[in-house]
Amino acid sequence: MVADEGMAGTRTDVDDRGWSDTRAWVEERAGGGGRVDAVERLRGGWTSEMRRLRISGTGEPQWLVLRSFVKPFFVQHAKGLLTREADILRLLSETAVPVAALRGVDATAAYCDHPSLLMSLLPGSVQLGEEEAGLRAELLARQLVGIHQVRVPPGARPRVYQTWASPDRVRPPEATERQDLWQRAVDIIRRDPPDYRPCFLHRDFHPGNVLFTGQGARLKITGVVDWVETSWGPADLDVAHCSTALALLHGAQEGMRLADRYLASGGTLSEDPAAHLYWRVLDALAFAPDAEKVAVPWRELGREDLTPVLLTRRLEDYLEQLFRRFG
Repeated sequence: MVADEGMAGTRTDVDDRGWSDTRAWVEERAGGGGRVDAVERLRGGWTSEMRRLRISGTGEPQWLVLRSFVKPFFVQHAKGLLTREADILRLLSETAVPVAALRGVDATAAYCDHPSLLMSLLPGSVQLGEEEAGLRAELLARQLVGIHQVRVPPGARPRVYQTWASPDRVRPPEATERQDLWQRAVDIIRRDPPDYRPCFLHRDFHPGNVLFTGQGARLKITGVVDWVETSWGPADLDVAHCSTALALLHGAQEGMRLADRYLASGGTLSEDPAAHLYWRVLDALAFAPDAEKVAVPWRELGREDLTPVLLTRRLEDYLEQLFRRFG
Protein backbone atom coordinates (compact mmCIF):
# COMPACT_ATOMS: atom_id res chain seq x y z
CA MET A 1 0.00 0.00 0.00
CA VAL A 2 1.07 3.60 -0.56
CA ALA A 3 0.56 5.21 2.79
CA ASP A 4 1.55 8.78 2.09
CA GLU A 5 -2.14 8.68 1.30
CA GLY A 6 -2.76 7.44 4.82
CA MET A 7 -4.99 4.73 6.23
CA ALA A 8 -7.92 7.00 7.04
CA GLY A 9 -10.62 6.63 4.43
CA THR A 10 -14.20 7.15 3.41
CA ARG A 11 -16.58 4.45 2.25
CA THR A 12 -17.89 4.81 -1.28
CA ASP A 13 -20.47 2.93 -3.29
CA VAL A 14 -19.20 0.35 -5.76
CA ASP A 15 -20.04 2.11 -8.99
CA ASP A 16 -18.35 2.78 -12.32
CA ARG A 17 -18.24 6.57 -12.27
CA GLY A 18 -14.85 7.57 -13.61
CA TRP A 19 -13.11 4.23 -13.18
CA SER A 20 -15.07 1.53 -15.03
CA ASP A 21 -12.09 0.55 -17.20
CA THR A 22 -9.78 0.60 -14.18
CA ARG A 23 -12.16 -1.59 -12.20
CA ALA A 24 -12.31 -4.14 -15.03
CA TRP A 25 -8.50 -4.15 -15.19
CA VAL A 26 -8.25 -4.68 -11.41
CA GLU A 27 -10.62 -7.63 -11.56
CA GLU A 28 -8.63 -9.15 -14.42
CA ARG A 29 -5.37 -8.72 -12.48
CA ALA A 30 -6.93 -10.20 -9.33
CA GLY A 31 -7.82 -13.33 -11.32
CA GLY A 32 -10.10 -16.23 -10.52
CA GLY A 33 -13.27 -14.43 -11.54
CA GLY A 34 -13.20 -12.18 -8.48
CA ARG A 35 -15.16 -8.94 -8.40
CA VAL A 36 -14.66 -5.63 -6.58
CA ASP A 37 -17.47 -5.53 -4.01
CA ALA A 38 -16.22 -2.88 -1.59
CA VAL A 39 -14.25 0.31 -2.11
CA GLU A 40 -12.74 2.73 0.36
CA ARG A 41 -11.18 5.95 -0.84
CA LEU A 42 -8.10 6.69 1.26
CA ARG A 43 -7.39 10.20 2.52
CA GLY A 44 -4.22 12.00 3.42
CA GLY A 45 -2.38 12.35 0.10
CA TRP A 46 -2.12 14.86 -2.69
CA THR A 47 -0.25 13.14 -5.53
CA SER A 48 -2.65 10.28 -6.24
CA GLU A 49 -6.14 8.94 -5.81
CA MET A 50 -5.97 5.90 -3.58
CA ARG A 51 -8.56 3.16 -3.17
CA ARG A 52 -8.61 0.17 -0.87
CA LEU A 53 -10.50 -2.59 -2.68
CA ARG A 54 -12.08 -5.84 -1.51
CA ILE A 55 -12.10 -8.61 -4.08
CA SER A 56 -14.68 -11.34 -3.45
CA GLY A 57 -15.78 -14.43 -5.32
CA THR A 58 -12.44 -16.23 -5.12
CA GLY A 59 -12.86 -17.91 -1.74
CA GLU A 60 -11.44 -15.81 1.08
CA PRO A 61 -11.81 -12.09 0.19
CA GLN A 62 -8.58 -10.36 -0.70
CA TRP A 63 -7.74 -6.71 -0.12
CA LEU A 64 -5.75 -4.69 -2.63
CA VAL A 65 -4.69 -1.06 -2.94
CA LEU A 66 -4.98 0.93 -6.16
CA ARG A 67 -2.96 4.07 -6.86
CA SER A 68 -4.16 6.21 -9.77
CA PHE A 69 -2.70 9.45 -11.04
CA VAL A 70 -5.50 11.87 -11.91
CA LYS A 71 -4.03 15.37 -11.61
CA PRO A 72 -2.67 16.54 -14.99
CA PHE A 73 0.90 17.12 -13.76
CA PHE A 74 1.20 13.61 -12.36
CA VAL A 75 -0.55 12.04 -15.33
CA GLN A 76 2.11 13.66 -17.51
CA HIS A 77 4.88 12.06 -15.44
CA ALA A 78 3.04 8.83 -14.61
CA LYS A 79 4.96 6.60 -17.00
CA GLY A 80 8.26 7.26 -15.27
CA LEU A 81 6.86 7.38 -11.74
CA LEU A 82 4.75 4.22 -11.84
CA THR A 83 7.23 2.20 -13.89
CA ARG A 84 9.90 3.08 -11.35
CA GLU A 85 7.70 2.10 -8.44
CA ALA A 86 6.78 -1.21 -10.07
CA ASP A 87 10.45 -2.01 -10.72
CA ILE A 88 11.38 -1.17 -7.14
CA LEU A 89 8.59 -3.29 -5.65
CA ARG A 90 9.87 -6.24 -7.70
CA LEU A 91 13.44 -5.58 -6.58
CA LEU A 92 12.58 -5.23 -2.89
CA SER A 93 10.37 -8.31 -2.82
CA GLU A 94 13.62 -10.29 -2.45
CA THR A 95 14.88 -8.21 0.50
CA ALA A 96 14.02 -7.67 4.15
CA VAL A 97 12.47 -4.25 3.43
CA PRO A 98 8.71 -4.57 4.10
CA VAL A 99 6.95 -3.56 0.87
CA ALA A 100 3.69 -4.34 -0.86
CA ALA A 101 3.52 -7.07 -3.48
CA LEU A 102 3.03 -5.74 -6.99
CA ARG A 103 -0.13 -7.03 -8.63
CA GLY A 104 -0.11 -4.96 -11.81
CA VAL A 105 0.83 -1.65 -13.38
CA ASP A 106 -0.65 0.35 -16.26
CA ALA A 107 1.64 3.38 -16.32
CA THR A 108 0.27 4.80 -19.59
CA ALA A 109 -3.46 4.17 -19.03
CA ALA A 110 -3.56 1.70 -21.91
CA TYR A 111 -6.30 -0.26 -20.12
CA CYS A 112 -7.33 1.97 -17.19
CA ASP A 113 -9.12 5.29 -17.01
CA HIS A 114 -5.98 6.80 -15.48
CA PRO A 115 -2.36 5.61 -15.02
CA SER A 116 -2.57 3.09 -12.18
CA LEU A 117 -0.65 0.64 -10.03
CA LEU A 118 -2.20 -2.25 -8.11
CA MET A 119 -0.58 -3.78 -5.03
CA SER A 120 -1.28 -5.82 -1.94
CA LEU A 121 -2.56 -4.22 1.27
CA LEU A 122 0.05 -4.08 4.02
CA PRO A 123 -0.88 -4.25 7.71
CA GLY A 124 -0.47 -1.25 9.96
CA SER A 125 -1.17 2.46 9.75
CA VAL A 126 0.56 5.81 9.54
CA GLN A 127 1.22 7.21 13.02
CA LEU A 128 1.98 10.93 13.25
CA GLY A 129 1.03 11.79 16.84
CA GLU A 130 3.31 13.04 19.57
CA GLU A 131 2.91 9.92 21.71
CA GLU A 132 5.85 7.52 21.21
CA ALA A 133 7.34 9.83 18.56
CA GLY A 134 10.86 9.16 19.83
CA LEU A 135 10.38 5.41 19.76
CA ARG A 136 9.07 5.58 16.20
CA ALA A 137 12.06 7.72 15.21
CA GLU A 138 14.41 5.01 16.49
CA LEU A 139 12.65 2.49 14.25
CA LEU A 140 12.71 4.91 11.32
CA ALA A 141 16.47 5.28 11.65
CA ARG A 142 17.02 1.51 11.72
CA GLN A 143 14.73 1.00 8.74
CA LEU A 144 16.55 3.67 6.76
CA VAL A 145 19.86 1.91 7.39
CA GLY A 146 18.31 -1.28 6.02
CA ILE A 147 17.12 0.51 2.89
CA HIS A 148 20.54 2.01 2.25
CA GLN A 149 22.14 -1.43 2.58
CA VAL A 150 20.09 -2.87 -0.31
CA ARG A 151 22.51 -4.09 -2.96
CA VAL A 152 21.48 -3.24 -6.51
CA PRO A 153 23.25 -4.51 -9.65
CA PRO A 154 24.56 -1.61 -11.79
CA GLY A 155 22.07 -2.30 -14.56
CA ALA A 156 19.12 -2.23 -12.16
CA ARG A 157 19.97 0.94 -10.27
CA PRO A 158 17.36 3.70 -10.15
CA ARG A 159 17.99 7.16 -11.54
CA VAL A 160 20.46 9.52 -9.91
CA TYR A 161 18.74 11.69 -7.30
CA GLN A 162 17.08 14.95 -8.29
CA THR A 163 17.18 18.08 -6.15
CA TRP A 164 13.93 19.65 -4.97
CA ALA A 165 15.33 23.10 -4.22
CA SER A 166 17.58 25.60 -5.97
CA PRO A 167 18.84 29.05 -4.91
CA ASP A 168 16.68 30.90 -7.43
CA ARG A 169 13.47 29.09 -6.43
CA VAL A 170 13.59 29.41 -2.64
CA ARG A 171 10.90 31.74 -1.29
CA PRO A 172 11.32 32.73 2.36
CA PRO A 173 8.04 33.14 4.26
CA GLU A 174 6.63 36.63 3.74
CA ALA A 175 6.20 37.27 7.45
CA THR A 176 9.61 36.00 8.53
CA GLU A 177 11.72 38.02 10.93
CA ARG A 178 14.79 35.92 10.14
CA GLN A 179 15.79 37.06 6.65
CA ASP A 180 19.48 36.62 7.47
CA LEU A 181 18.84 32.98 8.34
CA TRP A 182 17.19 32.35 4.99
CA GLN A 183 19.93 34.16 3.08
CA ARG A 184 22.55 32.08 4.83
CA ALA A 185 20.68 28.91 3.97
CA VAL A 186 20.36 29.87 0.30
CA ASP A 187 24.07 30.68 0.15
CA ILE A 188 24.86 27.16 1.40
CA ILE A 189 23.20 25.53 -1.60
CA ARG A 190 24.80 27.87 -4.14
CA ARG A 191 27.95 25.75 -3.94
CA ASP A 192 28.49 22.62 -5.99
CA PRO A 193 27.17 19.42 -4.38
CA PRO A 194 29.77 17.70 -2.19
CA ASP A 195 31.32 14.41 -3.22
CA TYR A 196 29.50 11.40 -1.83
CA ARG A 197 29.42 7.61 -1.80
CA PRO A 198 26.19 6.65 -3.59
CA CYS A 199 23.69 4.10 -2.34
CA PHE A 200 20.07 3.04 -2.84
CA LEU A 201 17.67 5.77 -1.65
CA HIS A 202 13.96 5.78 -0.94
CA ARG A 203 14.17 9.55 -1.58
CA ASP A 204 10.82 10.36 0.09
CA PHE A 205 11.28 8.53 3.41
CA HIS A 206 9.33 10.20 6.21
CA PRO A 207 6.75 9.18 8.84
CA GLY A 208 3.87 9.55 6.40
CA ASN A 209 5.32 6.80 4.21
CA VAL A 210 5.84 4.22 6.93
CA LEU A 211 3.26 1.88 8.49
CA PHE A 212 3.39 0.82 12.14
CA THR A 213 1.62 -1.68 14.34
CA GLY A 214 1.73 -2.17 18.11
CA GLN A 215 2.73 0.04 20.99
CA GLY A 216 5.66 0.31 23.34
CA ALA A 217 7.95 -2.71 23.16
CA ARG A 218 5.67 -4.23 20.51
CA LEU A 219 5.82 -1.22 18.19
CA LYS A 220 7.23 -2.22 14.81
CA ILE A 221 7.34 -1.13 11.19
CA THR A 222 5.16 -3.24 8.92
CA GLY A 223 5.52 -1.38 5.66
CA VAL A 224 7.50 1.23 3.76
CA VAL A 225 5.55 2.71 0.88
CA ASP A 226 5.56 5.24 -1.96
CA TRP A 227 8.61 4.29 -4.03
CA VAL A 228 7.97 6.56 -7.01
CA GLU A 229 10.95 8.82 -6.20
CA THR A 230 13.48 6.04 -5.54
CA SER A 231 16.96 7.21 -6.50
CA TRP A 232 20.70 6.59 -6.37
CA GLY A 233 22.58 9.12 -4.27
CA PRO A 234 23.96 10.13 -0.84
CA ALA A 235 22.57 8.53 2.31
CA ASP A 236 22.74 12.03 3.83
CA LEU A 237 19.89 13.10 1.55
CA ASP A 238 17.45 10.44 2.78
CA VAL A 239 18.41 11.22 6.37
CA ALA A 240 17.96 14.91 5.66
CA HIS A 241 14.46 14.43 4.27
CA CYS A 242 13.23 12.39 7.21
CA SER A 243 14.91 14.82 9.61
CA THR A 244 13.06 17.79 8.11
CA ALA A 245 9.76 15.94 8.36
CA LEU A 246 10.37 15.07 12.02
CA ALA A 247 11.28 18.70 12.75
CA LEU A 248 8.00 19.85 11.21
CA LEU A 249 5.94 17.20 12.99
CA HIS A 250 7.56 17.27 16.43
CA GLY A 251 9.94 20.23 16.63
CA ALA A 252 13.53 21.04 15.69
CA GLN A 253 15.13 18.87 18.38
CA GLU A 254 13.46 15.72 17.09
CA GLY A 255 14.67 16.56 13.60
CA MET A 256 18.22 16.99 14.89
CA ARG A 257 18.26 13.59 16.61
CA LEU A 258 17.58 11.38 13.59
CA ALA A 259 21.10 11.50 12.13
CA ASP A 260 22.56 10.44 15.49
CA ARG A 261 20.07 7.58 15.68
CA TYR A 262 20.93 6.59 12.12
CA LEU A 263 24.65 6.46 12.91
CA ALA A 264 24.00 4.52 16.12
CA SER A 265 22.05 1.98 14.06
CA GLY A 266 25.02 1.31 11.79
CA GLY A 267 24.49 3.88 9.06
CA THR A 268 27.21 5.94 7.42
CA LEU A 269 27.03 9.67 6.71
CA SER A 270 29.50 12.23 5.46
CA GLU A 271 32.25 12.90 7.98
CA ASP A 272 32.61 16.45 6.68
CA PRO A 273 30.25 18.72 8.65
CA ALA A 274 30.03 21.16 5.74
CA ALA A 275 28.95 18.40 3.37
CA HIS A 276 26.36 17.06 5.79
CA LEU A 277 25.06 20.59 6.33
CA TYR A 278 24.67 21.04 2.56
CA TRP A 279 22.36 18.02 2.22
CA ARG A 280 20.34 18.94 5.30
CA VAL A 281 19.81 22.53 4.17
CA LEU A 282 19.09 21.48 0.59
CA ASP A 283 16.21 19.34 1.79
CA ALA A 284 14.87 21.85 4.32
CA LEU A 285 14.69 24.60 1.69
CA ALA A 286 12.47 22.42 -0.49
CA PHE A 287 9.74 22.98 2.14
CA ALA A 288 9.86 26.79 1.95
CA PRO A 289 7.90 28.88 2.44
CA ASP A 290 5.24 27.10 4.52
CA ALA A 291 5.51 23.31 4.16
CA GLU A 292 1.90 23.02 2.97
CA LYS A 293 3.00 20.22 0.64
CA VAL A 294 3.12 17.83 3.57
CA ALA A 295 0.93 19.71 6.03
CA VAL A 296 -2.29 19.23 4.08
CA PRO A 297 -2.18 15.40 4.14
CA TRP A 298 -0.83 15.40 7.70
CA ARG A 299 -3.75 17.53 8.87
CA GLU A 300 -6.14 15.15 7.15
CA LEU A 301 -4.60 12.38 9.23
CA GLY A 302 -5.27 14.19 12.50
CA ARG A 303 -2.46 16.74 12.94
CA GLU A 304 -4.74 19.78 12.81
CA ASP A 305 -2.27 21.66 15.02
CA LEU A 306 0.18 21.96 12.10
CA THR A 307 -0.76 25.46 11.04
CA PRO A 308 1.32 27.44 8.53
CA VAL A 309 2.57 29.68 11.34
CA LEU A 310 3.72 26.73 13.45
CA LEU A 311 5.38 24.99 10.51
CA THR A 312 7.25 28.13 9.49
CA ARG A 313 8.54 28.60 13.01
CA ARG A 314 9.63 24.98 13.25
CA LEU A 315 11.37 25.08 9.88
CA GLU A 316 13.28 28.22 10.85
CA ASP A 317 14.17 26.79 14.27
CA TYR A 318 15.46 23.67 12.52
CA LEU A 319 17.65 25.67 10.11
CA GLU A 320 19.03 27.62 13.06
CA GLN A 321 19.88 24.41 14.91
CA LEU A 322 21.63 23.04 11.83
CA PHE A 323 23.87 26.09 11.62
CA ARG A 324 24.67 25.93 15.31
CA ARG A 325 25.77 22.32 15.06
CA PHE A 326 27.32 22.04 11.59
CA GLY A 327 27.86 25.57 10.35
